[in-house]
Amino acid sequence: MSRTSKDTELARRLSRRNILGVAAGATAATIIGTATAQAAAAHAPAKGPGHGQDYGHGHGKGKGKPVLPPGRLGIQLYSLRDKISTLGFAPVFAELEKYGYDEIELAGYTQGSAGPITLAQLKRLAKDHGLNPIGSHVGYYDDNNPGAYTFAQNLEKVLDDAQALGLKHIGTASGPFRYGSTVDGWKRAADDFNTYGAAARKRGMKFYQHNHAEEFSFATDKPNVRLYDVLLAETDPDLVYLEMDIYWAYCAQFRFSKRVDGTRAPLDPLKYVLKYPNRYPLFHVKDGVRDETTRDGYRMTDVGDGDIDYKTFLSKVTSRTHHGRTYHHWQAEHDNPVESLAFARKSSEHLHSLRTGRCGD
Repeated sequence: MSRTSKDTELARRLSRRNILGVAAGATAATIIGTATAQAAAAHAPAKGPGHGQDYGHGHGKGKGKPVLPPGRLGIQLYSLRDKISTLGFAPVFAELEKYGYDEIELAGYTQGSAGPITLAQLKRLAKDHGLNPIGSHVGYYDDNNPGAYTFAQNLEKVLDDAQALGLKHIGTASGPFRYGSTVDGWKRAADDFNTYGAAARKRGMKFYQHNHAEEFSFATDKPNVRLYDVLLAETDPDLVYLEMDIYWAYCAQFRFSKRVDGTRAPLDPLKYVLKYPNRYPLFHVKDGVRDETTRDGYRMTDVGDGDIDYKTFLSKVTSRTHHGRTYHHWQAEHDNPVESLAFARKSSEHLHSLRTGRCGD
């Protein structure tokens, strides 16, 4: 595949994450019925004072300390866009509360056919269901549209909205490819990010960038230089933070552990975090089944159904980094789940079930 076609594919994939998608095939009544049945099947107890801490502990109970820190389980609402766009935020938040979630990461502030909602209403609704809006994804740039809701075109509006929602983090899932895939191009993007980070910091927020696999590829002008390392080196660690999508990082390990000339270039996602722990306040917990016949080396699946060792990853990050059990936030995600509420329930059950033990910990 040519670099141009790769960039086109990447732009298509990233652009769909800038706003919350709409449209769902089923009627609201059908979806509500499905959600109710799933909630009943989960036998989820009502949450008590320890919000989210006792859910799903039937697996491995008593065999060790919970790997997932209390109060730190979130979900990226992009995974639930089909339900939000038809039912609205309220029924979805009610389900997430039942499933033991503590936090949400937003991917747009509208709810499609469910009708208009203000930022104040959205903030209140989350609070009413015990959900802390921890962050939000907004587009990096749209240079063909000066009115675009992006950091580059409307920084102050983006930050105004984030502040109105009480967010502590505001970021983008767009790759830093605005000026191309050269080292200098990424230095320019890093300058942009430093600007956004400085503006966010003035309002008490952290600006962050969420990776896909391509961020770990190599510069077109200097094929021995990994672009992600340019981003780390050229951004101010006090202004620009990272949200590691663990699934895409492992896909990158499969795709980019060798340079174009075939020489080895080892890539370990966990080592990045352990080396720069303070740069990773947020994570996407997304799972995949190993499949070396595919381009990415994995096929995305529900959390707990794949081959990514989250017991080890979470354990090492939370135990080996400063304030590891309180600093990092873990957002479950699946780009296209078969049934989004079932995915949300299963993810919470699995992550709450993980325990430290004698096997490999």
